[in-house]
Amino acid sequence: MSTKTLSFADTLRALNDTRILSILLLGFMSGFPWILHGSVLTLWLKDLEFSRSTIGFLGIVGTMYALNFTWAPLLDRLRIPILYKLLDQRRSWIAVCLVFIAIGTFSLSRIDPEENIWLLGLAALLIAIASATQDIAIDAYRIDVLDEDEVEKMPYAAAAATGGWYAGYGFIGGALALFLGGEKVGMEWPDVYQVLTVLVLLQIALLFLLPKVHTDTNEELFNALGKDKLSLSEWFVKTFINPFTEFFERCGKDIAIALLIFIFTFKLGEAFLGRMSLVFYKEIGFSTDQIGFYSKFIGGISTAIFAFLGAMLNTRYGLIRGLFIGGVAMSATNLLFAAMSIIGPNELLFFVTLILDNFTVALSTVAFIAFVSFFTSRSYTATQYALFVSIGNMGRTSVSSGSGYMVDALNGNWFIFFVITALMVIPALLILLYLGKLLRKHPLFKDGNL
Repeated sequence: MSTKTLSFADTLRALNDTRILSILLLGFMSGFPWILHGSVLTLWLKDLEFSRSTIGFLGIVGTMYALNFTWAPLLDRLRIPILYKLLDQRRSWIAVCLVFIAIGTFSLSRIDPEENIWLLGLAALLIAIASATQDIAIDAYRIDVLDEDEVEKMPYAAAAATGGWYAGYGFIGGALALFLGGEKVGMEWPDVYQVLTVLVLLQIALLFLLPKVHTDTNEELFNALGKDKLSLSEWFVKTFINPFTEFFERCGKDIAIALLIFIFTFKLGEAFLGRMSLVFYKEIGFSTDQIGFYSKFIGGISTAIFAFLGAMLNTRYGLIRGLFIGGVAMSATNLLFAAMSIIGPNELLFFVTLILDNFTVALSTVAFIAFVSFFTSRSYTATQYALFVSIGNMGRTSVSSGSGYMVDALNGNWFIFFVITALMVIPALLILLYLGKLLRKHPLFKDGNL
């Protein structure tokens, strides 16, 4: 995993690349849907006095992000007629997904949760499925757009993806949504969803401004079924089985298994905290306007800035060290939320907590994305990266959907809840140390800067 140590001038040259700007925009598109089926929906249901457990379990729609690796091979192998020629393999899939996200978003604006919570859940599920599919193509684009010998740019691509994601989820998309639905403007949440629908449609137009990318895949697998071509069983094996067997063969069983366990456990505590954070802010006395300003705007923009600082640190000191430091720091900042649960709605503490939390999240996320991207084969970009992200999302979405139930089981004791989330990173850090030893002995990685 060879990465060059870049000077400040090298860093500026690395960032002066239109491909990095493209990754930044796609990161925005990746983060934006999370306010549609997450943040806005959470506050809407909280205002309607739905229970913590109901709000938490509605987050089960995020399971789609943990399952998307099962259909990821289709995005490597199937071309969308007409759109493929207008855009390319990756952007054509993104365009189709954005159309379905727009349909789901507009649908949410027409549904009354108190009359039909299940229909509301189905609209959120449609957004989650389309968004999870879109993420496959976005992650593949980010990896494909860089040449294989540009390893030193991976952390900066990861930083752009992270910064863009928090722009969509936080200081642009998220802050705007909460500002519109907050106390000062006072729009009804269904009207907010109509505004957000327009923003989704705008993203489709912006896709045409991004540069095309070459997809390094085997041409025989495109449209490979039919007379004198691959049989159905052969196509299935090459499309769905080979990407996973190639990963295990290239890395070895021990590294592959350790990597997958690490991916699942690393952000588990952060996921539990994140799922209940807006409910927590409301319960201790913060207004929607305060949450929008501090959590979305300040938190989002600080994370985007810190992401590029994290990229510089990780290129200089190595990804494994960056992951370990980021994991410890990320866990420690969870204890600040525990302090908030005792002190109450103190704006200065809220500000300090979010700044420190977003710094540690940015540092660990950039290292995580760059680290995982390195293990992805260019021949199976979408499929293998989707597998890695899906396993991480299993904790981030499916498992964390029980976070509301955990708080209820603790009788609303937020202090104990946040202490538990801080301890959740320990297994991942132990696995990371073990994984580092394995990688340094592996012939593919032993000469690199880990």
